[in-house]
Amino acid sequence: MGDPMIEALLRRDRILVVGAMLTVTVLAWAYLIAGAGMGVHEMDGMLMPMHMGAWTPAYAGLLFAMWAVMMAAMMLPSAAPMILFYGSIARRRRDKGDPVTATGVFASGYIAVWAAFSLAAVALQFALEQAALLSPMMETTSIAVAGSVLIAAGIYQWTPFKQACLRQCRSPLDFVMTHWREGTRGALAMGIVHGSYCLGCCWMLMLLLFVGGVMNLLWIAGLAVFVMIEKLAPAGHWIGRAAGILLIAWGGATLGGLMR
Repeated sequence: MGDPMIEALLRRDRILVVGAMLTVTVLAWAYLIAGAGMGVHEMDGMLMPMHMGAWTPAYAGLLFAMWAVMMAAMMLPSAAPMILFYGSIARRRRDKGDPVTATGVFASGYIAVWAAFSLAAVALQFALEQAALLSPMMETTSIAVAGSVLIAAGIYQWTPFKQACLRQCRSPLDFVMTHWREGTRGALAMGIVHGSYCLGCCWMLMLLLFVGGVMNLLWIAGLAVFVMIEKLAPAGHWIGRAAGILLIAWGGATLGGLMR
């Protein structure tokens, strides 16, 4: 049996960390549902058509904020087991400093990686919009682009790189054993490394937002649930591969004009 004091501290840590993650996730989803500050004029079901503004620095900054919050809303739930596991190890090792703070730093490193991805997503969105390839829902209007992204995402699900990254995301113990670093800086570095693995696992899935609509809440939620299943379900890696086949078929049908 473990030290009762350590077990009590672990329970307290879990409550604090889970509470913080729930708060961030709920606020992120509330921000998205409210229209992400993008000048939404109406909400038809779960769709959020928006007015595309001129590409000023302020508008680009607002888009970046929207993408960053969306990535936090989508990716934090699937990262929760890793974040909680890190916190429990930090407490048991009696590392220097507050384990709860270290856990927050770890999570911040993870989110920072997705914030960097958000910058790239904004740049891609700019390119698509300048080419007149986006609808007000931020969904590509090009059958060629949509079909190509679907096929690319499906193929990526089967690549060794994707599978290697997914294994790191699915196994908190293996990740901690091979990447543990002490201290606050170590926590930040570990968060960035873990976030990078998850980015390697999921970045193509996130590009599917441009197929279903960046402002389509049902599409956003569906992708978030799929990411959770792929990373957390016992057969998640096989489910991901099966989804890859479906994406390839969907993309092929789209290019063939069978889906539109």
